[in-house]
Amino acid sequence: MTDTHARRRAALAALLPERAVPAVLVSSLINVRYLTGLDSSNAAVLVRADGSATLATDSRYIEMTRDLGVEVVEAPDTAGALAAPGTGIEAAHMTVATFRRLGEGLVPLEPLVELLRTVKDEEEIELLRTACAISDQAFSDISEKIRPGATERQIARVLEHRMIELGADKVAFESIVAAGANGAVPHHTPTDRELREGDLVTLDFGANYRGYHADMTRTVSLGEPAAWQREIYDLVAAAQKAGREALAPGVTAKEVDSAARGVIAGAGHAEHFRHGLGHGVGLEIHEEPFLGPARTGRLEDRVPITVEPGVYLPGQGGVRIEDTLVTRVGGPELLTKTTKELLVL
Repeated sequence: MTDTHARRRAALAALLPERAVPAVLVSSLINVRYLTGLDSSNAAVLVRADGSATLATDSRYIEMTRDLGVEVVEAPDTAGALAAPGTGIEAAHMTVATFRRLGEGLVPLEPLVELLRTVKDEEEIELLRTACAISDQAFSDISEKIRPGATERQIARVLEHRMIELGADKVAFESIVAAGANGAVPHHTPTDRELREGDLVTLDFGANYRGYHADMTRTVSLGEPAAWQREIYDLVAAAQKAGREALAPGVTAKEVDSAARGVIAGAGHAEHFRHGLGHGVGLEIHEEPFLGPARTGRLEDRVPITVEPGVYLPGQGGVRIEDTLVTRVGGPELLTKTTKELLVL
């Protein structure tokens, strides 16, 4: 992907003249990886307005830089090796201590690389497609293990192990398995609570494949669902469908959120859906853009994003359904394809 990384650096360089800086020092490790291909725990890259770049890292990673097609300097203090008066910096990532240490004359900039990362190239989308396919298959493979008597923690570990077996480099994030009343907590941490007949069980998980993160959520029923469980499941499914169908280049983040949120609010459950509708995915599990009632900006073509409405009833349980999709001119591409019909196990 050397040519790809060069194109990304050129795109960043093109943003610098209007910021009146000759170069930008990129210190976010995720952004360094995006621009150079180097995945490390200590690196920075200086990208100049003419498109040239210098990568700094320490001795542990020098061998990994041989074929990156960029000038490299070896330095434990990577930011210090590249900073100069007038250089732009990533204000959202550099600490105050580092900023002060590097001296006067640095120019704090808004997130520029994150802006570029929002729209993915087809190579990135293919990596996400693979991550999502692994996640789909893992869920299908372990569904028979979601049974009364198993614990939330056991199901989470089995699911994560299966994703690794299927080719994931690691999990995209710590998996959520929330049974019964725990399903009312959107980011519940799995416990030793045993699954029981009559539970709704929410599983939120994803594979990380070559740095790219899948994200999906399915809610299943252990035994035939009660009337209230079926009601909120069908409601969330309808809201999720409305959110997916609203995804399109040119549509605002708020409009997509409203399409799904309005379905839930119209059924009298507005207070039971209190988080944003979704977020971008890529080299990070949560990245721009974000879908929510107060979010601004319009979606573009080729933006991978989640749609994940939920209804959470304190003391009872909850339902969340989430897919990863990619905005396309002809309609969104669905990457997580496991059925969203309520599975009765």
